[in-house]
Amino acid sequence: MYTLVRPILFALDAEKAHYLTLESLNWAYQLGLITPKHNAAPEQSVQVMGLNFPNAVGLAAGLDKNGSYIDALSCLGFGHIEIGTITPRPQPGNPLPRMFRLPQARALINRMGFNNHGVQALIENVKRAHYSGILGINIGKNFDTPIDQAAEDYLICLRAVYSHAHYVTVNISSPNTQNLRQLQHSDELGILLSAIQAERQRLSDQHGRALPIAVKIAPDLDSQQIHAIADLLVTHKIDAVIATNTTIARDAVSGLTHAHEAGGLSGAPLKVAAQSVTTQLAQILQGALPIIGVGGIQTGPDATERINAGAQLIQVYTGLIYRGPALIDDCVQAIAREHASTSRH
Repeated sequence: MYTLVRPILFALDAEKAHYLTLESLNWAYQLGLITPKHNAAPEQSVQVMGLNFPNAVGLAAGLDKNGSYIDALSCLGFGHIEIGTITPRPQPGNPLPRMFRLPQARALINRMGFNNHGVQALIENVKRAHYSGILGINIGKNFDTPIDQAAEDYLICLRAVYSHAHYVTVNISSPNTQNLRQLQHSDELGILLSAIQAERQRLSDQHGRALPIAVKIAPDLDSQQIHAIADLLVTHKIDAVIATNTTIARDAVSGLTHAHEAGGLSGAPLKVAAQSVTTQLAQILQGALPIIGVGGIQTGPDATERINAGAQLIQVYTGLIYRGPALIDDCVQAIAREHASTSRH
């Protein structure tokens, strides 16, 4: 079905097609044409961050920023859904146009800029949803919050979503909010993680549970930076690292239409960098905390390659735009076959 519809969607502006697809999926859900999938095989389940994921394939943040389509997305077979990035206050994001397809490279460039309705609107959407699976909420800072005050924005979001999420992702790696990636520097990151850990401890006492926290990092880091970040994540008892966000590099798409556009590049050209960061993290961490692999996963073999590099879970986004929902089952089955083959040997 998706292969028939895709040419129509690709004839539209990328952002308009994005929302049309989500609205159509929601319409199908409301009419009962699609229903949530609950029949995961036990052998596909994965224990990560103290949570039982029915399969290893999740939806990356960014596709459903406000949690408006959780129930409809649950019909596609994800093992978890991550919504956001959300900020304390609503914000419109960057000027249009801000999303561009590069079909020859099976890629996207976006400079959305954390456009969202604010954390309170997201919470209301989560309350309305019937989804009972694992829900991650990705949090960030408002564009006009000074970088030296960024921690308070993350804490506002953490407090607000604490009782509504199975885990929270701290997004310090989007290239589309000015100076945000500065938070990946050792000094800034240490201060931020210390504040988050202290607030989580307070909230844990209040709510009677310690909410797992993941940190999402960029692919545009050198080995020394990756090592420093990994050490800080372990020191501050972070529960997982998501590798990676989009890239500002353009070498892989040089000369293609839209390649010059500012923003983060995702899709097939991101695969090598994201794979490399995953491999390096696995070597440094030695199992100290789990890795969630994202970036450039567009086939079942891509998924197993990321798992073999050291990821315990994967997430997809741009691959869905090029492959459609079939990608999810393709990845789930490929990982299951890989696990079965490994266990036999």
